[in-house]
Amino acid sequence: MLKKCGLNFSVRGDGLLARVKNLPIDLLLVRDDDIPNFVASGASDFGLVGENVFAEEVMSAKTLDLKILRRLGFSRCNLCLAADENGNIQSLKDLQGKKIATSYPGILSAYLKENNISASCVEMKGAVELAPRINIADAICDLVSSGATLEANGLAAFDTVLESEAVLIGSNRDLSSEKRDIYERLLSRIDGVIRSKDSKYIMLNAPRTQIAAISKILPGSDAPTIIPLGTDDDLVAMQAVCTENVFWETLEALKENGARSILVLPIEKMMA
Repeated sequence: MLKKCGLNFSVRGDGLLARVKNLPIDLLLVRDDDIPNFVASGASDFGLVGENVFAEEVMSAKTLDLKILRRLGFSRCNLCLAADENGNIQSLKDLQGKKIATSYPGILSAYLKENNISASCVEMKGAVELAPRINIADAICDLVSSGATLEANGLAAFDTVLESEAVLIGSNRDLSSEKRDIYERLLSRIDGVIRSKDSKYIMLNAPRTQIAAISKILPGSDAPTIIPLGTDDDLVAMQAVCTENVFWETLEALKENGARSILVLPIEKMMA
């Protein structure tokens, strides 16, 4: 994402520091669970980290002066409760009085308290999915992406504790005017990358009488650009930026309403 924002840098081997060549920015490459503390302590001004890690550090420490500045839309996963797929634990209420193994005791404890469930947390640093099999716990709370790991261990998810994605985090400290300018410039670029991810540029020709109907079909589009075509007063060229997915069904609907020569192009960069 940073390279799509135009940051020119390279990482050598297992180096922990990368200097951006075209902006006064240094990148620290550290363990994900260190990132919230780096930002809170002032070692870094901002951090890119999974929301699950951010939430766990904030809930565990309870003194970190941090906030989420942007949700970045990638590295999505869910923190889920799971148990033996054929066992007696099939819902949240079934956890009353049980033991739950997790690497996220802060998030889990808060979630159980919120739902009035009295259960004990068994903290594990890894291999959480093995806990029920070796009788360490009755259920687990762990990250789930495809669900393949759960299935391989005879487990099934029954509740979602947290929906996570990569986030940009910062503190409430005041920035110098120089850092504020760099931050706003970078944030503008990040927003452009996020907007352009699923956006498409559509070009088509259409009868002038169908402009209104076709405009309604274009997904997530502002008013399209309309250009007369040569000496044909009945035909126009239409161009639009669509900020939602463009499916084959969309193209078929456009064609049914008189559109032709339809082109759908990716957008590399976009700035409002």
